[in-house]
Amino acid sequence: MSKITQGKSFTAEKPWEAITIANMNGITTRLHWTNKPYCWHINEGEEIFVVLNGEVVMHYENNSIIQSSLLQTGDIFHGSIGTKHYAEPIGEARVLVIESEGSI
Repeated sequence: MSKITQGKSFTAEKPWEAITIANMNGITTRLHWTNKPYCWHINEGEEIFVVLNGEVVMHYENNSIIQSSLLQTGDIFHGSIGTKHYAEPIGEARVLVIESEGSI
């Protein structure tokens, strides 16, 4: 069954709530809305984080060094297995996250 999701108008009742767009062989694609930072975490698998709307500062650790990058609409963050990271939106943001099913 095909469907269209209106990403620009998606909102949620609380930060980081999401709707599942697809689950393809254990890989989920979810649309998140947020206006608050997420906590430091490490995914069990790889993660693709796409800013669809707004700006997000991505904080991540590379070789025990904390780094930060401003992600704007259209920017993509790839977190490899074991990458410690957290996202901090500047105002309201919508992001598409592609990761293994059940990841935090």
